[in-house]
Amino acid sequence: MPETPIRRPGGRSARVRTAVLDATLAELTSEGYDGLTADGVAGRSGVHKATLYRRWGGVDGLVADVLSRAAEQPWQVPDTGSLRDDLHAITRMIYTGFTGPDGGATPRNLILAALRSPQGREALTGFFEAHHGLAAETVARAVERGEVPEGTDAVDVVRAACAPLYYRLFITGEILDEPAVRRAAEAALAAARAGAFAPP
Repeated sequence: MPETPIRRPGGRSARVRTAVLDATLAELTSEGYDGLTADGVAGRSGVHKATLYRRWGGVDGLVADVLSRAAEQPWQVPDTGSLRDDLHAITRMIYTGFTGPDGGATPRNLILAALRSPQGREALTGFFEAHHGLAAETVARAVERGEVPEGTDAVDVVRAACAPLYYRLFITGEILDEPAVRRAAEAALAAARAGAFAPP
């Protein structure tokens, strides 16, 4: 499989991709990376195992393509008219994603799986680059409104808001609760207003 997943054509090929990637996500949610197998995905998707190996090369290729598909999905960037509210909305999205009905098993297991392979790690980087780039629009608008200094690195502001949440989720294992989510947004906002992300 090529290191960088490519967009695939529509029709039957697109239907096969959807079925396989949906099955991959379901298997990751229930079994985790260690339990993810081509046999399991083939059985759940109804797509022959030989097709999986031919198109994706194995489970690492499947994980990478799941992330590539996620990066392609449209995302409504918050636009509340206030950087504070936009940052709170962004951190809240992370919180709800990892504390949903399945306890965040789907996004958590997907990220943990991606970190286990070069293909997955590259796709994960692409996913975050895409989403941070979109979220940075909120900071660019704040610069135009005069809420934060000219030259503020918009992507770094978004990273600063999100990083404490992922630190709890994947490094320390601490509980991700609403106070932590609020503090992360407020800390990023205060630093941005103070010029921490702008040139000296």
